[in-house]
Amino acid sequence: MVSSKRLYKIVKTFLQYGLDELLPKKYLPWYIKIARKSLFWLRNKHRDKPKALRFRLAIESLGPVFVKFGQMLSTRRDLLPDDFANELTLLQDKVPAFAGEEAERIIIAAMGVEIFQAYFKDFDRAPLASASIAQVHTATMMHDDGDKNVVLKVLRPNIAKTILADINVMSSFAKIVARWLPDGKRLRPVEVVAEYEKTILEELDLNREAANAMQLKRNFSQGRDSDKVLYVPEVYSEYCSKNVMVMERIYGIGVGEIETLQANNVDMKLLAERGVEVFFTQVFRDSFFHADMHPGNVFVNATKPADPTWIAIDYGIVGTLNREDKRYLAENFVAFFNRDYRKVAQLHVDSGWVPSDTSVDEFEFAIRTVCEPIFNKPLSEISFGQVLVNLFNTARRFNMEVQPQLVLLQKTLLYIEGLGRQLYPALDLWQTAKPFLENWVKEQMGIKAVYKKVKDNLPFWNEKLPEIPDLVYDYLKTNREAQRLQLKSMQQMQLQQQQHSKQMTKLVIIATLAICLTISFT
Repeated sequence: MVSSKRLYKIVKTFLQYGLDELLPKKYLPWYIKIARKSLFWLRNKHRDKPKALRFRLAIESLGPVFVKFGQMLSTRRDLLPDDFANELTLLQDKVPAFAGEEAERIIIAAMGVEIFQAYFKDFDRAPLASASIAQVHTATMMHDDGDKNVVLKVLRPNIAKTILADINVMSSFAKIVARWLPDGKRLRPVEVVAEYEKTILEELDLNREAANAMQLKRNFSQGRDSDKVLYVPEVYSEYCSKNVMVMERIYGIGVGEIETLQANNVDMKLLAERGVEVFFTQVFRDSFFHADMHPGNVFVNATKPADPTWIAIDYGIVGTLNREDKRYLAENFVAFFNRDYRKVAQLHVDSGWVPSDTSVDEFEFAIRTVCEPIFNKPLSEISFGQVLVNLFNTARRFNMEVQPQLVLLQKTLLYIEGLGRQLYPALDLWQTAKPFLENWVKEQMGIKAVYKKVKDNLPFWNEKLPEIPDLVYDYLKTNREAQRLQLKSMQQMQLQQQQHSKQMTKLVIIATLAICLTISFT
């Protein structure tokens, strides 16, 4: 019932904002036209508004699932007209807020009125930012080290109900696609929706987000040169709960405020390159990456314009990769950068991403056709959106299945591309990422990697070392017993064969005598 009601609301919203007018009528099948006319009472109520504004308002009114979709689209100015991209940018942190009094009530209920009054002052009921799932308020927290400026992130009330309704509708559509479309099973829409459901529901637990933030901060607080490119604010976990999170307030320039960054003489090329470095470091060094890096969640520390650093917030969505997928991805990237399409094709077969009987020669040729045109071009001339479309068309020919565990990675890469395109359109993504990945592959497969594996396994080997003589003795004893039994079995088989041979000889003799006697009596 809930899904049906939500589906009707989605259709109603799209039609009342006239979004059906965005589709060329000549390409619409006849049954779609009839279905639209049958809903005659749902008319466009916003004809006076520009199409881009109507699109943004419709997405905004449908809640967090659709807002997040709009957030991703806002970074893809290569796929959208400027007016649509500008409107969707407002979805990043300018979603209509709920009442500050309600936010304060939720906070007090979560941590208790005594703690709130004892440790927090100057609480601002006016939200600093408002997003699709939560909104943020500022306050001053009294601490042993002195007063600290903090933000309190509060989940929207009753947001889970809306999200679950949207997920139910998406699941229904996914089942229809999987059953009726020719490429439905290959695209694995049911699995993809299930993965997305898991991801977005995790955002509803701010304890989990707090843990993600602390893990990410620890990854970039080891004193390495690569750690300084990203700053993660401190989380005060003792005050966090499922629907409230307390975190250090950061001060920076929004990564989408290009004019402000330029006015502060920020090195835009270095900033864009560090964005790429942040992505590949998280994925391949740590196997733990921020998967929601849209402009509303990324800021720039411009106190040193010649040495800018990134600041990330909102850690509700993170991704992880297992060792095998990470290795195959790294080798694929390196092979792409080296234009070794043969290796790319072979890696896809070896990883199981395409069927084992796939013709490597044909697959290599298809990949070359898609990828070769994008090399030696600045980012401004490359559309990864178009490349992905072409790759999916190629995949259709070779029965390549969409890997649900890589969906977040693909989305994150699209975000990074969108940010890099805005900051420094002439960025050469290949030259920026290639050295990093080559060094990573070398570290994973070289002498250092062997030494690290030996070092990591040394405690286990040290524990088992006293048992080795007994294990060797048991193995030899077992092996000798097995050999004895095998020999005995062979002897028995030989004896049986000899007996069988004697029986056959007797039967032949008897048959011969019987034939001779029969001939004599005749």
